[in-house]
Amino acid sequence: MKKLILSTALMALTATASFADTVRMGTEGAYPPYNFINDDGEVAGFEREVGDKLCEIAELTCEWVTNEWDTIIPNLLSGNYDTIIAGMSITEEREEVIDFTQDYYPPTASAYASVSDSVDLMGGVIAAQTSTIQAGHVAATGATLVEFATLDDTIAAVKNGEVDAVFADKDALVPFVEEQDFMFLGDDVPLGSGIGLGLRESDAELKTKFNAAIDVMKADGSLNALLIKYFGEETATY
Repeated sequence: MKKLILSTALMALTATASFADTVRMGTEGAYPPYNFINDDGEVAGFEREVGDKLCEIAELTCEWVTNEWDTIIPNLLSGNYDTIIAGMSITEEREEVIDFTQDYYPPTASAYASVSDSVDLMGGVIAAQTSTIQAGHVAATGATLVEFATLDDTIAAVKNGEVDAVFADKDALVPFVEEQDFMFLGDDVPLGSGIGLGLRESDAELKTKFNAAIDVMKADGSLNALLIKYFGEETATY
């Protein structure tokens, strides 16, 4: 079955070879391990490796552009870059504004984390990154939502006592739990339909090329290899 998928994907890539050779990949650069800026000042992380591999398969040249999270969709629509590859969950609300490829990261859990085990998750003060599905979830629970521009800002708010806990992608919180004084609280919360590349609705040809390249990575095992590298064995579901 995977050989059939791989063959079909390669045919799709060949059929859409007329798209412009250079694609500007928009990311936040502040959401490790998905994307971050390394010591050399370059975009790095899971999505840098995925994006570079997708462009290699699709025979495109990637140029990486960073943009603050809260304006990442408006600046895609304004033409400042051609894709969003920034840990963005596929949601119905976002699909009213932009298009998505298929997922390159499976539906995953969000989680609460704090430095205290006595937080009232439903009635306390909870931090989340602005314009995320986690912020929307907190607002719906009845807890007091405080939004911040970056994940690091939410972590700092917990540490300085400004908020009781943070709610974010569990994978992004793991380093703080493993290396600092944070602990997970409550049950994991499944949100979204996986993570995909965001594109303008007018860029159907580019979407086809990236979907075909994602098919190749799923079929040949290279996507699972990167998931394991950054997030562990349990994420290798393709």
